[in-house]
Formats: sequence, C-alpha cells, structure tokens
Amino acid sequence: MQRIAVSWLVYNLTHSAFMLGVVVFAGQIPILLLSPYAGALVDRHSRYKILLITQVASMVQAGLLALVVWMGNYNVGTIIFLSVLLGVINAFDTPSRQSLMVLLVEDKKQLPNAIALNSTMVTLARLLGPAVAGILLSSYGEDVCFFINFLSFIAVIVSLLFMKITIPARAKNTEPLWEGLQEGYQYLKANPGLRSVILLTAVMSLLVMPYTTLLPIYAASVFKGDVTTFSWLNIISGLGALFGAVYMATRKQGSKYLKIIAYSALVFSIGLILFSYTKNLMLALLFIMIGEGGLLTEISASNTYIQTHVDEKMRGRVVSYYVMAFLGMQPIGGLLIGSLAHFTSAPFTVLAEGVCGVTAALLFLPGLKKVTHRKPHKREVLG
Repeated sequence: MQRIAVSWLVYNLTHSAFMLGVVVFAGQIPILLLSPYAGALVDRHSRYKILLITQVASMVQAGLLALVVWMGNYNVGTIIFLSVLLGVINAFDTPSRQSLMVLLVEDKKQLPNAIALNSTMVTLARLLGPAVAGILLSSYGEDVCFFINFLSFIAVIVSLLFMKITIPARAKNTEPLWEGLQEGYQYLKANPGLRSVILLTAVMSLLVMPYTTLLPIYAASVFKGDVTTFSWLNIISGLGALFGAVYMATRKQGSKYLKIIAYSALVFSIGLILFSYTKNLMLALLFIMIGEGGLLTEISASNTYIQTHVDEKMRGRVVSYYVMAFLGMQPIGGLLIGSLAHFTSAPFTVLAEGVCGVTAALLFLPGLKKVTHRKPHKREVLG
C-alpha cells in the first residue's frame, strides 16, 4: 500500500517519469551501498535482534510519512528523504530476514517449499495491497494508506516477540569487518552457480524489473485512466506473481533451479515486450500477469538455489550480495528507466527492457550445463 501510494503521490506532484525514477533511486540506493556491510554484520551478530530493530525502525519511518502527508507539510524532497531512510533500514532488514528463514525450518529438505510459501505470502500482499490502496486513495487519500501501514507493524513486531527459536552459537569473530566482506566475495568467485544466479539477478534488476516505475504513466497516459486503473495494473501483476509462487511451491527437492531461473526470466521479458505497446487494457493485463508470473518464479528459484547451496557461516554475506543484486541495482535502473522514458516514451522504454531481459536470459543459458554437471564443492552443500 505504501509503495502504491508513494508512486501516485509523486506522480500527482510532478507528472514526471524522471521524478518517479528519482524516488525509486533514493529508496533503494542505500541497499546497494550498505548490503555487503549488513551481510557481514548479520554473520557476526544475532539476525533475530537485527530484524526486530529494523522492524521498529520501519514503523517509525511509516509513522513519519503518514504524519507529514496528513499535515500537508511535504514536498518531493521530503518524500525522497523518507525513502532514503527506509532504504537504509531495508539494507539491514532483508539480509537478516532471509538468513533467519532457514532457522524456522527444522527439516532442511522442506526449505525450498518454505521459501516458496514465503514468496506466496509476499505475493498475496502484492495482490491485496494495491486493491485496498486503490480504494483508500480514491476515497480518503495517501495519508490513510501510510497510517494503516504504520499500524500494521504492531502485528509484525508482536509476532517476532512471540517467536521461540534457537539461534546457533557462534564463535566470537575478531577479524576486521572488511576481511569478512572480502571472504564473502572470494566465496562467490569459487562457486560459479551462486555467482551466475547473482549476476543474472543484477542484470534483470538493473534493466528489466524497474518497468514498474512507469506504471503510473501507463495508467494515466496510455490507458487514459486514473488511480483505479493504476491499482488494477498492480493487482493483476500480483495475481501473476501468485501463480508463479504456487508453481514454485509445488516443486520437489532436486528441481533444476538454474534452468527454471533462466526460462522464467525469458517468460518475464517476453511478457514485457508484449505489454509494452498494447493499448487494450484487458490484453495488457493478461501480458503483465504472464510476465509477473515469470518474474516471481525467477526470484523464488534464485532464492531457493542460494539458500540451499551456501555454507551456513557464509549465509549472511552471500544473501547480502543477492539482496544487493536484487534490490540494490533497481534504484540505478529506476533512474535509467525514468530518464529514458522522459526523453522517449514509456512504451518504447518497456520494450527496450524486455529486449534486454531476453538477451540476458539467453546469455545465461550456455553456462547452465557447465554448472549443472560440475561436482559440487563441499562448502556448497547446505550445512
């Protein structure tokens, strides 16, 4: 809800594709800069405590956003500042959250299904959030969306406090933090499967995933609609992602995740190509649903492959590199996509994104056989 409301608020303030890209950039660039440091920190300290702290901080950020919009004392600069603040929080939140997941699953054979279930829950939020946001935005305004998001953290924090989990004991780490970062980088260099997945994720996040930055323009200019049209674009994309999550939840242990990653990236990219110049709203919704199904499958398969092929002591650092590739590259991409759309058009930009995605997936495919047939290094096996 907050993401939808921020995008609509900024577009109404500026009517600028470039400013939409700037806000996305501001909200996610801290993840690119801080994620490796955050991953090293997670490997040294309690990921549970870090997650609890970041959730409290996120609640404060949501409260500040609701307050300034409710008072009417805001501008684009204020939104950008609060977006940067949330980005800093998320840089520490995401590695700790992803690393904590493995502790919640006693039978490690069920980890892929647990990751898929987590993706399903996130996708349900993406499906329901825009629908509720559309109603609230048209009836009450952005401040109500932000305030409800603020209240939602109460349930999150209470849930964390009620968790009864055993955190594995760790030997005290006295080496400088930068050495831990370097060790994580060397670990990835020695593991081509992990490295390839993270590199493909980085390319897709930089050049393809930021298409969502332009959805307000599609809603208002291409489809001649309003906030309801914008909500429908997000709802249907969430529905497609839900289908992808359900597909991943049905996969059995031993699935060929690298091939799933590459082919789902192709589906996502082709969906965007078909969507780009479609002016019929119903047809466009179908194409974006197919594309988002591919995207969620790629994300879930990538996360599963990484979580099941990384040594426990390196988990935080490797996950942080994945987070940096997945979330950290999107701000730069958002800025590039917003700029390109500003000087050309939104449909041309989305078409270019789809072509880049197809190219990246095809370049990734030749390395699959080599990685698949390579004898796993003992450190790649889940401890």
